[in-house]
Amino acid sequence: MKKIKIAQIGVCHEHASGKMNTLRKMSDFYDVVGIVDDRSNSGARFAGDDLKPYEGLSWITEEELFRNPDIQAVFVETSNTDLVPAALRCMKHNLPIHMDKPGGEDLELFSKLRKGYKERNLPFQMGYMFRNNPAMLLCQKAVKNGWLGDVFEIQGNMSHNYGGDKYQEYMGKFKGGIMFNLGCHLIDSITLIMGSPKNITPFLQSASGYDKHIKNNAITILEYPNATATIRASSCEVNGLNKRRFKICGTKGSVEFSPLERFDGHPFQIDLSLLEDNEEYSKGNHMVDFGIIEDRYESQLLEFANNINGESKQTYTYEHDYLVQKIILAAAGYTKWSN
Repeated sequence: MKKIKIAQIGVCHEHASGKMNTLRKMSDFYDVVGIVDDRSNSGARFAGDDLKPYEGLSWITEEELFRNPDIQAVFVETSNTDLVPAALRCMKHNLPIHMDKPGGEDLELFSKLRKGYKERNLPFQMGYMFRNNPAMLLCQKAVKNGWLGDVFEIQGNMSHNYGGDKYQEYMGKFKGGIMFNLGCHLIDSITLIMGSPKNITPFLQSASGYDKHIKNNAITILEYPNATATIRASSCEVNGLNKRRFKICGTKGSVEFSPLERFDGHPFQIDLSLLEDNEEYSKGNHMVDFGIIEDRYESQLLEFANNINGESKQTYTYEHDYLVQKIILAAAGYTKWSN
């Protein structure tokens, strides 16, 4: 595969440094041309002070990026509210992008961006970190192939307790709080499995001791004709990061895993329970082992490279990305749901 010359706009997204660490390890696929520093922007941010992942790389202006004909794609890793405007500027220059999550607070603006990439037939990848998670992929397969029967319940949890007071203040900058910032990951996965809900009801609260504008204790219920999906997220759960979980229950089986990821040298596993045999598993309980996983982003960024080089088609459509963003904004209290 020919190396792809890329640049990154922004260091202030919470995933920015992790993406750059992965990109630099993938030197057979990517050549990092330069980084645009966005730390002077006014958008709410929690990251951007650790510049170690960028040591030895070139700092360039956005104007220099767009004038460089060698750059083939851009990673948009600005603070959340700056993501879509920066991505729109990339679109004007017909540059493929990997844009981190979520898709901003304005649905029409996100639609303009996503539709523009569809019309230009340019690679566009959202940075939802569970899209290539092997356990999530197995969940999708189990539902699609009917292993679980008719789904009636999904539970997801994205809680943690990192970041201290600085993180709580950061959550207070968004109307949708932690549901907007972190619940979006599970909404992306649930939407792929269940599609469009008939109703969405958010409960956005402040944990005890925090100002009311800091929505750091949230649950949203997605209603479907014969099922419910609940998404919980709090930034106050002790050891919450290691207790994040996902569960699907159906009339013929269930799948469940916790934590949602692990990169600690221990095998990543999922609990699969089946009422009937299928083409891959016998009825009964199975602990499916995915082995040791070392990197959160590598699989997704390899997929993006294949998209750019024309070796694979995009997995996620404009329609999916738009629906996810519409659900996120309703789930985080920005809009009322209408199906």
